[in-house]
Amino acid sequence: MELNGVRYHVEQYGEGEPLLLLHGFTGSADTWRPLHPFWRRFRLIAADLLGHGRTEAPKDARRYRIERAADDLAALLDKLGVEKANVVGYSMGGRLALTFAMLHPHRVRRLVLESSSPGLQTDAERRARREADEALAQRIEQEGVRAFVDHWERLPLFFTQQALLASVRAAVRRERLRHTAEGLANSLRGMGTGVQPSWWERLRELDMPVLLVCGERDEKFCRIAARMHERLPNSRFVCVPGAGHAIHVEQPGVFATIVSEFMTKGEV
Repeated sequence: MELNGVRYHVEQYGEGEPLLLLHGFTGSADTWRPLHPFWRRFRLIAADLLGHGRTEAPKDARRYRIERAADDLAALLDKLGVEKANVVGYSMGGRLALTFAMLHPHRVRRLVLESSSPGLQTDAERRARREADEALAQRIEQEGVRAFVDHWERLPLFFTQQALLASVRAAVRRERLRHTAEGLANSLRGMGTGVQPSWWERLRELDMPVLLVCGERDEKFCRIAARMHERLPNSRFVCVPGAGHAIHVEQPGVFATIVSEFMTKGEV
């Protein structure tokens, strides 16, 4: 499907209220497949985001800007005939989901942010993050995707995934290895936390129901979620016991149930 001049891979499943699913860095639409059985009452819409999976990877890193990616989501809903959708975003996909809600609030019915953030608050933080992401982008280009995935899987952020079944870890690794070096590198340059707007001072503008989910063992993102909860006017904060950064991978049934209950009640 072409969205604002870029070919996107988009998948749809089921019927019912639209649920737009946005994966994290090194993920794809396949990220959400294990959760499909839990969400049969929804019309699931999952896309490979820019530079990921089967979606085109533009050569110009500026095309990956999170504001432009949010505009792509609006174009996607237009093409699918969806006026308003519930939106679920994980990590990088959560930052995109929040940006979409900020720029196109009339298109979002309810918002779920899993292990995500509104960006960095200071210029110094953003500059340091841009430098780190550029260094990582160059490393991906020089060493290739497999070497990067080996590095990525060893990050403390994903330590809790070592306890997963070998088959689950293997599936996650296969998904990560399907990407291209150019796509991942430009995603970091264009959509990284250091280049996105900081939404901290504008969180009070969001009046739709927002669900913030973090894993108990992911202390950094639990602190971020707690701060967001204080600023959002209509939010619910859930910390999942025993889980790390990727709750939907580590405890898919628990995560799916939390989201389903939030969608069903329609309030926080």
